[in-house]
This record gives sequence, C-alpha cells and structure tokens, in this order.
Amino acid sequence: MNRREFISYTSAGFVAIMASSCTQTGSGAWKCAVPKYKKTSYKFRPYRPGQTLGKVMWVTPTDGAYLHTFYDICPFSPSQRYLAVTKFPFEDREPKLGDIADVCIIDLENETIETVYATKGWGVQLGAQLEWGTTDRYIYTNDVIGSEAVCVRIDLETKEVKAFAGPKYHMAPDESSVIGFPLDLINATQHGYGVPLDADKSPRKYTGAPSNEGLWRTDLKTNKKQLLVSLKDIYDNIPDSEKSYYDGGTFYFFHSKFNDQNTRISLVVRCLFPDKKGGPNAQLFTFNTDGSNILRAVPRDLWALGVPFAGVHPNWHPDGERIIMNLSPDGKDRRFCQFKYDGSDFKILSKTKLGSGHMRVDPESHYLIADAYQVEPFTNEHDETPIRLLDLRKDEERTVCMIFTGGKEARETLRIDPHVVWDRKYKKVCFNGSLEKRQRQVLIADLSDVL
Repeated sequence: MNRREFISYTSAGFVAIMASSCTQTGSGAWKCAVPKYKKTSYKFRPYRPGQTLGKVMWVTPTDGAYLHTFYDICPFSPSQRYLAVTKFPFEDREPKLGDIADVCIIDLENETIETVYATKGWGVQLGAQLEWGTTDRYIYTNDVIGSEAVCVRIDLETKEVKAFAGPKYHMAPDESSVIGFPLDLINATQHGYGVPLDADKSPRKYTGAPSNEGLWRTDLKTNKKQLLVSLKDIYDNIPDSEKSYYDGGTFYFFHSKFNDQNTRISLVVRCLFPDKKGGPNAQLFTFNTDGSNILRAVPRDLWALGVPFAGVHPNWHPDGERIIMNLSPDGKDRRFCQFKYDGSDFKILSKTKLGSGHMRVDPESHYLIADAYQVEPFTNEHDETPIRLLDLRKDEERTVCMIFTGGKEARETLRIDPHVVWDRKYKKVCFNGSLEKRQRQVLIADLSDVL
C-alpha cells in the first residue's frame, strides 16, 4: 500500500493530509503525524452522594456519548492518572464503515479531556478497543486501512501514529505483540465487538474450520504478522466423539486474551450453522503464547447448560493459572465459577450469591466485582442494575450503586453494559452508565475506604 492509499483509507490519514507527514518505516508500518488537539476543561460530577458505597463520580463530559473498553481491559493508564475512553458520533444505531469515533484521554487530576485520534475501527460494545501500553506514552486502538482492520498506536508525547500489519483484540502484557481474529469476522457471531463491514462488498465467507484463518499475532517491534492458531488447529483438538456434531458448521473465534504473566492465551470459539442449531455453540480453549499445548477448558455442553446464555465472560484470574467465568454447573442457576486453564479444579466461588454479568476478582481472591444484565433478577423498579461487590471470604455482598443502562427497551446490540473493571491497584472500579434517554457516560467508584 502506498502513501496515497493509506491517506485515502484510514481515518488517521485524513489527519495526515493536514499534517503532510506520512511515511513508511523499514518494518513496513505506516507512521503519520497527528496535530495536537485542544484539551477541554470540565468538572467531574458526583453520582448520588450519600447513596453509594464509596465515592462515585461521573468522569465524562455531557457533550456526547462515551464508553470505556471492556470489563477485562483496564482503562486507567499505568500511572493511573489518565483514563482512555471512546466518544461515539451517535448511539441510536450501529456504525457503518466510514463512521468515525474519537479516541479521548481524560486527565483524572486536572479534569480535562483531549481527543488524540479519530478511527473508523469501532463497535458499539467495545468502542475503539483502547488499550494502554506499559507506560503512559502509548495508547493502542484499531483502524480500517483499505478493507482490513489493523492495530494502531498513538504516541501521546510526539502525536505520531503508527499502523501495524494485524488486528488487535488484546495486547501482550509486555507490549511486545497483539493478537486478534479478523475484526470484521468477529461481528459474524455477535455485533458490536469488531468493526463495521464495507456495505459495498460481500462479507468474507468460508465454511468449516480452514487452516489459513484464525488467531493472528503481530510483533510490534518487527511488524511481522503470523497465524498463531488456526481454526483447524482448534477443530483438531475437539474430541473425535464430538466432531460429527459440527458437520455443516462454520467456526469463528471471539474473545482472545493473554494472561498477566504472558504465558498463556484463552480463546472463545464459536460454531454457527445455517439452521442456527445450538446457538453460538461456544467453547473455551487455552494454549501457550507460541500456540502450543492447546487444551479445552470449557466444552460446549457445559457452556450451554442451564439458564439462557448460561456461560458468559471467561477471563483470566490475576494468577494466570485459573479462569473465572459465569456458568450453570447444576443446570439451574448461573454461578460465579473458577477452574484451571485445562478445566480441572472446578469450584463455585460463592455458595449463596447468584452469578451475573461481567466479573473480576482481585489477586488474593478476596473481592469479586460484577455488573448485571437487565434480564437478570437484580434489576430494580427503575430499570437500574447493580454494581456488585462480593467479599468471597465471608460470602457477603454489598451494592456499590444502582445504575441506569438504557432500560429493557434497548436493543440487544445497542445495550449499555456497565462492564465494571478494576483499576491497577484494585481500589477503584470504572463502569459505564446512562443519563436520561440513552447518553452513554463513564463513572469511577473509589472503594479505597471500603475494601
């Protein structure tokens, strides 16, 4: 791709035209200078003073709709001074290719916000998939170059932007590489988690589990992209006794996550059928970061057991050995569960509290935080859902606050999930909420005096 093509196809390129600075590096990555945006001052607003557990603040301005990334991606910078959020251009419909969202950095000390990039690579549920590097200098996102979504790095000191060869769903904890299934294909199984498709082109199609598509790894130093684990690699690791079930189906990858120790990767795998047999047919696999030692941690029958969409949101425990996840092992109620990366040592974390939404635990497994969906039995008469705090040692629960998330009338893809997430010291939590109508906003609860 030449310089003119890059400028034409990427939203960073629109800025590059103004900056007249876009060059290709020796590794093949594109670099563009981005002009400095103006910082805007505003005041954080308290949320229901005296009615919350800890101090809760609205930290985004009311000039638009904002979202932090996901419940397992820390939006706080390594120093914890800054918060990364996506600003939507609208929130009443799904984006189409060409719709541009802003990448914004909030200074939590000075109460300012600055747009640092504009991208076409975003979705309603994960925004622009913002992710910090190991310092406050770099923020990573995705953008669409040509018809392909690729990882983009913004240098917050020099304002230089660098585009890489492959997609980013998650970044290695040492900032050495990114992994991702093609982000347009992620939307094939569930909208809002990838990037928009080109309406003028037919979606890419394949059947079964091909060996030339799967989870891609891009080295951020060399910009070399390689197929780490193929769809066929995963299919080959399904027990032979189960393989006939998948005849006629098409496999896709969904969430992919490094553990904090950079030793293993977890991967949600789905299989769709033309007749919608079995829904997404989700399973969870783990493997070493070089793609070896593929193990199945959660089979399809356990994931699907129990209440509707029983199995949801697997994520690494901070120790990198265990995984926490909502499952319904008794076939009745959803529970907060934990197991090793190979599926062994299975346990239920709370004997008395039902599972819900998205959950995380602290490194000592003392505290668990979770949100809840509108369809779960935690919603109050005002259509508000709780930010839940469980003390796992005492098996006790307290509510940080109740938050409106758009109400039951919100369409599936356009729903506002709180996606509650710990800060880097496990003393604060960040989550999404809604003002009147449907304006998405981001809040922070300080639990320092509670935990």
